[in-house]
Amino acid sequence: MKPFLFALVLLLGSPAGVAAPGPAGDYRLTGEQDVASGLRLQPDGHFQYFLIAGALDEQAEGRWAVADGIVTLVTEPKPVPPVFSRGAPGRSKKAALSVKVSSPGGGGIAGVDLRIGFDEGAPVEAYTQEDGWSLPADEKRIPRWIELAVPMHALASPRFPIDLARGNALAFTLVPNDLGIVDFDGVKVEKAGSALVMHRWGGRLRYERVGE
Repeated sequence: MKPFLFALVLLLGSPAGVAAPGPAGDYRLTGEQDVASGLRLQPDGHFQYFLIAGALDEQAEGRWAVADGIVTLVTEPKPVPPVFSRGAPGRSKKAALSVKVSSPGGGGIAGVDLRIGFDEGAPVEAYTQEDGWSLPADEKRIPRWIELAVPMHALASPRFPIDLARGNALAFTLVPNDLGIVDFDGVKVEKAGSALVMHRWGGRLRYERVGE
């Protein structure tokens, strides 16, 4: 079933009287505001998952198994995580340091968190706009490193060193790979009666069986 049809079934409900043995079936997230999410456990051991929360859009599929009241999810194929790729630095007279993060197609990406470190003192924390970001003019310390992150997708770069002798206009590309596909990698989901409880983000997400 196409993902949007799967989501529609979970949001509207399954036909009355349809039930599957054991934990297999369709489940819908409950108790969360402004979040739509569903989990389908197929009798053949495969699963489908989706979650929509504001700008966050997740999906996954793979295999599941149950033992001692615990459902284990494994995403297949294993998703390739997104990465930040560093380009050659350029030169700019507009600011002591500028940073731009682009897509592989060249368009600027807004909302990427950044941390700029120095020899002393606290790092500068900010985020990019589509046209990039520039170090404030009143910042006189020499930048030494930069970290990039998109917390919504649990994406964080390594610490990139900054060498102003090579260039002060830093350029990065966000290579999406399988961005948005969740790597459950053996995540365990507890059975709670006819419901399932998934532990994520430091909390408990409760999925009720659709049609009950």
